[in-house]
Amino acid sequence: MLAALEIIVLSLNFFYVPAGIAAGGSTGISILLDEAFHFNRALSVLVINLLMIGLAFIFLKRQVIAKIAFGSFAIPLLMWLTPTAKLVDDPLLAMVIAGSVFGLGIALLYHVGASSGGSTVPPMILKKFFNLNTSVGLLIIDGLIIICNIFVSGSNAFFLAIFSQVITTIVMRYIESGFDHKKMFSIMSETHLLEIKQLIEHEFDHGFTILQVVGGKSKDDKEMLIVVVKNADYRTFIREVKRIDPNAFITSSNITEVHGGITGIYG
Repeated sequence: MLAALEIIVLSLNFFYVPAGIAAGGSTGISILLDEAFHFNRALSVLVINLLMIGLAFIFLKRQVIAKIAFGSFAIPLLMWLTPTAKLVDDPLLAMVIAGSVFGLGIALLYHVGASSGGSTVPPMILKKFFNLNTSVGLLIIDGLIIICNIFVSGSNAFFLAIFSQVITTIVMRYIESGFDHKKMFSIMSETHLLEIKQLIEHEFDHGFTILQVVGGKSKDDKEMLIVVVKNADYRTFIREVKRIDPNAFITSSNITEVHGGITGIYG
């Protein structure tokens, strides 16, 4: 958890702060206060997080306080201990690196079931009293903070903050679900199912599953093949199946985790 919080702080002190970009959260508010009034960022985050703990104490369950307390105190301390340095001169490059590093830190926090505190509390309160989805509530709060970039640092910082959030979201999604994404196919063929089975087994060296299904309109018994292939084989696989049977019924979906391998499974 400490490593994850320090990664977040590195993204702030080395990239967000020198570029003057506030991308959301209590740390984003601290950057705005620093840019506008030269307030100490670590102290600002501490005060904001204390206010959030107070709100959690009043409106939420005690378990929430226990979850956010450590991060609420640790992150301003790490901000104070970690030096601030400008590693890159290009604001666009700083935004890309900051969003990626910040996303890594947040994903690691989620992985251990922890929180950095701060702006995570208001969405939970909105969820409790107004049944507003927490992700939507967090998006609204971070959006308001990002809009404030216009008045403090200008429109460039505003747009950089938006793109930074996009990059953070992408990085978090890939870290949480893994980089080795695959495709799962469901295949039905009226006349060439045997050839498609041979294609999967011999040309792609994959196992497959056969499901016994019933046609909704015809009421006939049919077989449906389920097979998982690598993303790199996606287009090749569809092309080869269509070469065997141009009328084959194929659906595909993204899957993020496959345990046990895909070669020979369910064979």
